[in-house]
Amino acid sequence: MTTTREDRAGSPGEYQDQGWEHWPEDPWFSYQFRRALGEAQEGGGAISEVFQTAEKIVPHDNESWYSAWLGVAERARDYARAAKDAGNTQTARAAWLRASNYFRSAEFMLGAKDPRRLQTYDQGERSFQSAAALFDPPIEVVAVPFEGKQLHGYFMRPAYGDAPWPTVIAFGGLDSTKEEVYFMVAKGLAARGVACFFMDGPGQGATLRREQLHARHDFEVPIGAVIDYLEQRGDVDASRIGVCGTSLGGYYATRVACCEPRIAAAVSHGAEWDIGAEVRAENPESGAAEHFRYILGVDTWDEVLTLFEPFALAPVIGQMTCPYLIVHGVHDFFGNEQADLAYEGVRAAGVDAEIRLVNPEETGADHCQHDNPTLGLEIIGDWFAKKLGAPAEVSV
Repeated sequence: MTTTREDRAGSPGEYQDQGWEHWPEDPWFSYQFRRALGEAQEGGGAISEVFQTAEKIVPHDNESWYSAWLGVAERARDYARAAKDAGNTQTARAAWLRASNYFRSAEFMLGAKDPRRLQTYDQGERSFQSAAALFDPPIEVVAVPFEGKQLHGYFMRPAYGDAPWPTVIAFGGLDSTKEEVYFMVAKGLAARGVACFFMDGPGQGATLRREQLHARHDFEVPIGAVIDYLEQRGDVDASRIGVCGTSLGGYYATRVACCEPRIAAAVSHGAEWDIGAEVRAENPESGAAEHFRYILGVDTWDEVLTLFEPFALAPVIGQMTCPYLIVHGVHDFFGNEQADLAYEGVRAAGVDAEIRLVNPEETGADHCQHDNPTLGLEIIGDWFAKKLGAPAEVSV
């Protein structure tokens, strides 16, 4: 579709406490744009390409969002292919990484049953895997057997140090994919001597889209299968396995640390204490609500409310025995109540817990530091390196 500046008319973009608000009249689009913009600095895009794409987007118009991101994704993918054919592997790897994240953005606003959703996700996943093959050593594509199906993920070796390595299992939340977790967590761990298995659990990415495994409150069950797999690898130190979850994954990671005794350290990247209460406060017509229905595989809001009832940490929090860190932006759009409740809950249970509130003065105050993911990556990476005993950092 063709758009004009009149189509995009509205308040000019402005910098706010949570970061760049590109369309102040459309906070949902602005947040998702800020997410793509922030990840550009970690290789998930190019700043000029991201702003160029925004010029083709009409606020509140999901189709314009899709077509704009799809266009830049295909361009980056084609550029990567040409670079690879010319023997320019560094250029190809970087372009495929950008393409992967652009395809993720394109898919984001599509309806749950839109047939373009899987097609677009496939393009992003293939782009990431093309880039993964060009890493040294390559990032491994892994499928872990689970309940007759598969959990899809990647294993990334650290940049230095000798095996067996400390290893973190990392995943996103309501709408992020394993490919996006590379930009938010995995690359920072590998740079600090920690291996990472970053994955799509039930209700996420390829595991949802291909296996039809939907979100579940007892995330320790699929993570238990992943730990079983990691224990069979000779290059993983099974006594130093951590878990990190972003956004809704913050609940998952905490639940896993409470219920899976093989976890040695845990990070909640965006704290969640009682998801059921949070969902009950959600507008059932919002973009987030559409994702709740999608990850659960249901059509009605009443079904969402029922299925999210057990997504609460109070019944299990006393079972956690490992060190635990909450990283939370003070201008998280979900607010700070969940972080406060989570921290109070774990401290009351006697857990060795820390909280790192990220404020606007340092940037990173948005939900999961989407306005500055580098800062979140640094906080998380440094903490895990210390808690899991990574080797001293070296220049690579």
